[in-house]
Amino acid sequence: MLPSDLLPRLPKALILMLASATYLSAGAVPVLAEPLATWPADGVALVARAVGRVERQADQRGWRYQWPGTYFEARFAGTHLDVDLGTGEKHARVSIDGREVVDAMRPEHRLLRIQGLSSGDHDVRVDIVSESRDGVQTFGGFAVARNATALAPRARARAIEFVGDSWTVGYGAASAGRECSDDEVWRSTDNSLAFAPQVARRFDADYRILAISGRGMVRNFANEAGDTLPTAHARLLPGDAASTAASDDPSWSPQLVVIGLGTNDFSIPVGTGEPWKDAAELAAAFETRYIAFVRALHRRHPSARFLLLASDAGGGAARRAIGRVRSHLVSSGVPVGEVLLLGGLELDACNWHPSRADQREIARRLTAAIEAALPDWRATPP
Repeated sequence: MLPSDLLPRLPKALILMLASATYLSAGAVPVLAEPLATWPADGVALVARAVGRVERQADQRGWRYQWPGTYFEARFAGTHLDVDLGTGEKHARVSIDGREVVDAMRPEHRLLRIQGLSSGDHDVRVDIVSESRDGVQTFGGFAVARNATALAPRARARAIEFVGDSWTVGYGAASAGRECSDDEVWRSTDNSLAFAPQVARRFDADYRILAISGRGMVRNFANEAGDTLPTAHARLLPGDAASTAASDDPSWSPQLVVIGLGTNDFSIPVGTGEPWKDAAELAAAFETRYIAFVRALHRRHPSARFLLLASDAGGGAARRAIGRVRSHLVSSGVPVGEVLLLGGLELDACNWHPSRADQREIARRLTAAIEAALPDWRATPP
């Protein structure tokens, strides 16, 4: 429970958030988070790992980001820690030593102090589990007291890049049904429930998620306006047309790239006024763009293996087109595993999207496909 002398000083919403986020350490010391009015002037910034496509802020603390699934990690020895959750409409989770201590949905306070930690070394992580629909956001970083010790965060030996749409984002995964308002979609979208983080945890791998709900390879959901995923993928931050992937972290070198696109391209029949006269022309354009996209990724990550996911969209049109894409890529020397089919799901989350159970099932199938494609990964994770 929260100390009684702290309750009067906190807004009701934050009390509820913190009450659900505290836990007891082995020594029965409560770990608490409370808002800070200002960033401590005497704090020592921690060197953090930002995993995802991010842009370091030149004149401020922290990073700019927009892609879902971005996370920030640091390590220190001390009994308290300051966190700047940054700007933007977000759902962020703060974990210490693998245990969640703050679940902040649309946080009222961006600055938090987490205290009551036992003495010794600690790992801190902030996961952005929402989709950044309001554009580019920021994360301000971590700081500790001057008498604390900053330690180097642990880097993982394995890395996976996931490219996709709403299924990869975790759109509505926490919902209880298919009928959802826009706000319910936002609140129930939880990237931590999506298959990508689940699979990455299985293999103790770092991961990037380059995915946007509703986007396709050549055509967005219901032919809606907006950049297709390959166009957005070419940017460091999809909402910033001036940013390009050329300024991305050159050390990012995944051993595996998983692509799940095509559901939106084949979501509805070709209509009047579209660039394609019929389904055959749409499929041909889709295949041509898909092949070029994977080849470009292969040039960027020449040692990576590729896995392609396919739903039953368009009465199987997506599955058939992706099968032809895979055959063409293999014949030209690109290392691509067997297409992973995603049929047979309940799709009982918001707007007929994969639910928690569906996401677990996709993760199970993908884990098996990865172990088949990368036999060395079957061993105990490093």
